[in-house]
Amino acid sequence: MKTLNLLGFDFGASSGRAMLGTLSGGRLEIREIHRFSNDPVTLCGRFVWDVPRLFYEMKQALLKISHMDVKVDAIGIDTWGVDYGLLDKNGRLLGLPVHYRDERTDGMREKVREVIPDAELFARTGLAYNSFNTLYQLYAMRQEGDPTLDMAHDLLFMPDLLAWLLTGEKGTEYTIASTSQLLNPYTRDWDKELLEKLDIPTAMLGEVKLPGTVRGTLLPDIARECGVGQIPVIAVGGHDTASAVAAVPARDSDFAYISSGTWSLLGVEIPGPKCEEGVMNANYTNEGGVNGSIRLLKNIMGLWIIQECKREWDRRSDAVDFAGLVELAVKAPAFKAMIDVDDQCFMAPGDMPARIQEYCRKTGQDVPQGRGEISRVVYESLALKYRWAIERLEQDILKKPIKSLNIVGGGSKNILLNKFTAEAIKRPVITGPSEGTVIGNLLMQAIALGGIEDIWALRKVVEASFPTDTYLPETDGAAWDAAYVRYTKLFG
Repeated sequence: MKTLNLLGFDFGASSGRAMLGTLSGGRLEIREIHRFSNDPVTLCGRFVWDVPRLFYEMKQALLKISHMDVKVDAIGIDTWGVDYGLLDKNGRLLGLPVHYRDERTDGMREKVREVIPDAELFARTGLAYNSFNTLYQLYAMRQEGDPTLDMAHDLLFMPDLLAWLLTGEKGTEYTIASTSQLLNPYTRDWDKELLEKLDIPTAMLGEVKLPGTVRGTLLPDIARECGVGQIPVIAVGGHDTASAVAAVPARDSDFAYISSGTWSLLGVEIPGPKCEEGVMNANYTNEGGVNGSIRLLKNIMGLWIIQECKREWDRRSDAVDFAGLVELAVKAPAFKAMIDVDDQCFMAPGDMPARIQEYCRKTGQDVPQGRGEISRVVYESLALKYRWAIERLEQDILKKPIKSLNIVGGGSKNILLNKFTAEAIKRPVITGPSEGTVIGNLLMQAIALGGIEDIWALRKVVEASFPTDTYLPETDGAAWDAAYVRYTKLFG
């Protein structure tokens, strides 16, 4: 097979980057071409994504490619889930896509419940009740009387929207659609009866296609402006977590994973959906995998909380990098206090250190002081939440033990959190690759082009190309057991 040069656009909640992957001889090499910030803005009372800026940055990446001695064979795009843009009948964007952290969905779960009971909604969609789900966003538009909802001719999720800007071709990729709470997990198609009950239009929803299909090629004017050819754009695992899980270097299906970053997505890969009451009560969700599987996972707030703490500390005084915060956390006392990282009070941006302190005060705990103590509370609480989530999988859902935990994504580089996690869950923690999301993106392009056979061949390439680290528990776990008892008494 010839060498493939693949360009992956990976958009996160705070930054984006373009990575060039070269696949040759069963190994993948990657290098960063362009990195940029992703800065949502408040505009006309809405918290929105700056899509024109993101489109501009994509073209900057293509311009850089044009000055390199390389012919790109394909392009893939992955982003966060749930958010979308609406197009009118003339193919024009009806306003900037609203950010999932916008307050318009406040109270929407309760309003939807008045029409469709929780148990029925979960049985039909298999998705956890996250306040930001696309279903609640669309219902908020209906409740507000937003006229663009009825003007919409097409709904495009973020990776599909960005692919449309590059190619002019509309499409809906399965893994990103599966984050919406609009999809039937058994049929992999829209639950139009459900949407009609909520008076949400269905004509704007396109045909759902599995990843690995060619979306189109770069529009001639973009190819000309950027000095590149009309490169094929491939629908990869459009949801960043789907791409990250694809890149877990596992040899069989008996593993759990965390895609670690702003969010910690903890779960397992299974053949089909699980929509039983126990899954619903644990707030697990059924999302689509790149190979047509189900990613049964739990959304955990992740490193968002420490990121917001750092943002506030940087604003107040001299900046300290994340490595510096880890050093301070190591010196802080263990288990001074703990938080439920998924409490709604930690969802919005703002003065996160003050919110953590107030939360500890309200729950009758010692109040952490200073950067080190607050950081340690966050890291220990994340590890304890991981233990809780894994126990729910083992005891309530899968009814079988999980042997190990694979952590991929940028958060896998946090050595202290990795050590805490191994101690908390009492089993091996394998970390890497840290660039899992974009690696999954690039190698799904290779599958579409015939350079790799399937998901297991993809994972062999990952294993051959990128190192991993293993963390084992170093103590008898008594201190963590005692902390976990406290944790479950506080938060259930």
